[in-house]
Amino acid sequence: MNLNAVGVTSSNIKKTVQFYTLLGLQFPAFADDEGHAETTVSDTSAKLMIDTKEIVKQIIGEDPVPGNHSSFAIEYDTPAEVDAVAEKVRAADFTVVKEPWDALWGQRYCLVRDPDGYMVDLYAALKKA
Repeated sequence: MNLNAVGVTSSNIKKTVQFYTLLGLQFPAFADDEGHAETTVSDTSAKLMIDTKEIVKQIIGEDPVPGNHSSFAIEYDTPAEVDAVAEKVRAADFTVVKEPWDALWGQRYCLVRDPDGYMVDLYAALKKA
């Protein structure tokens, strides 16, 4: 078994792709009227799938809503990358929920929110083992 993908819903896929591109994810070209986008990934990473709220509502029968806790996390190579990505998110007028901090479990940590409210953890080890 392997974890293959994580999904979020979007009210504006173009804006959502812009947000996740700031986090370092890459997307192939897609038309603005498409209801689905997903990242290109390596063999070592799960892909992110983004679907319109309308598509997901058709599937589950109710409006999709994000939780108040992170749905997934992105690991970076260095603490400085976490800080830089948080700054890019802020500069692009997206939400940094909790500024980067040195967590007691040994990671530089930050919480950001995508345009539809999904929380994403950003982190990097403070010291490489």
